[in-house]
Amino acid sequence: MINLARAVGIALLSLSSMGVSAQQGVTKTEITLGSIQDLSGPLAGYGKQIRMGMLLRIDELHEQGGVQGRKIKLLVEDSGYDPRKAALAAQKLVNQDKVFMVVGSLGTAQNIAAMPIQFEKNVINFFPVTAAREMYEPFHRLKYSYAATYFDGIRGSLPNLVKEKGSKKVCIMYQDDEFGLEVLRGGEAGLKTMGMEFAEKTSYKRGATDFSSQVAKMKAASCDLVVLGTIIRETIGAIAESRKTGFNPVFLGSSAAYTDLIHKLGGKAMDGLYATMTTQHPYLDEATQPLRFWANKYKTKFNEDPTTFSAYGYTLIDAFIRGAQKAGANLTTDTFIKAMDTMTIPADIFGAPEATFSPTKRLGNDMMRLSQIQDGRWKVVSGYVKPPAN
Repeated sequence: MINLARAVGIALLSLSSMGVSAQQGVTKTEITLGSIQDLSGPLAGYGKQIRMGMLLRIDELHEQGGVQGRKIKLLVEDSGYDPRKAALAAQKLVNQDKVFMVVGSLGTAQNIAAMPIQFEKNVINFFPVTAAREMYEPFHRLKYSYAATYFDGIRGSLPNLVKEKGSKKVCIMYQDDEFGLEVLRGGEAGLKTMGMEFAEKTSYKRGATDFSSQVAKMKAASCDLVVLGTIIRETIGAIAESRKTGFNPVFLGSSAAYTDLIHKLGGKAMDGLYATMTTQHPYLDEATQPLRFWANKYKTKFNEDPTTFSAYGYTLIDAFIRGAQKAGANLTTDTFIKAMDTMTIPADIFGAPEATFSPTKRLGNDMMRLSQIQDGRWKVVSGYVKPPAN
């Protein structure tokens, strides 16, 4: 028995000296991260940009020597913006690839489908690229979210815009799913603070391309301000159809519509659109030197102009690196959580505000500001607005 115990002890010591870790996805030299993106569906533009932003920050990290000497290996699976495919992707990443963490996954319904699979294996869902409240509510120790929510963004911004424009009839067109419903609820909550309700509500199914009936309905209701619970092509389609029919209300989109693809694909008709946002779109000729330097560095590497979603990918990996560095050489799920729960992430070059976390606070920041498309580019037009108390 003594010899057996001695043999076991020697074996364990040997494994330790080889850098073998009991923590899934972490070795002495590498951290394996997973991400679920839309690379083939309606949000493939976003998915590609998020991935490239993540890769840029990972390359910088490797030039600096890694996290506690470890490099990051990023595995990206395609959901096609389909929750069922996202669940299958999560199963592969967690059970087959054995990732340490899933980071920056795109889409509300997609994250909701994937999280239970991840949580069953003690895998954190870190900084998903969606502003839905489900990314941090109900509380779960394996949830961390950085995106001020669609709900709070519209709830906080809509009353100010209604007052500024003197709007009398506010309407909404929204995607009939978890994302669109969050925009609807935020709008209802914001209007309630003013003693108002939506004059008209109209929805569409995910994947729809014809919005003529929805626009006709809002025009018939004489809407002078329209909240859009839409993403890329739906935002463009709704506004283009409105302009064509002579219907020209004020349009307010959520942060899901804050992308250069709106004005690049939609053209001059998109001028005037407002959207809630935090992270500023990084134009190559941006006035601030740090942002201009970053944008040109991205363009040099990928031969493409960066976007807001490129910045999302970059900053979420930067936040992971901060947490992993703080966790120390013994990187585990528990040490990472302990590090994040006392974390303050400072305001960044993209204008996003400071984010703080605690053992009971898993949303880093709940403030939003407004941008508007003016002459074919986004211009920040308001300071940060904190949502009203419930």
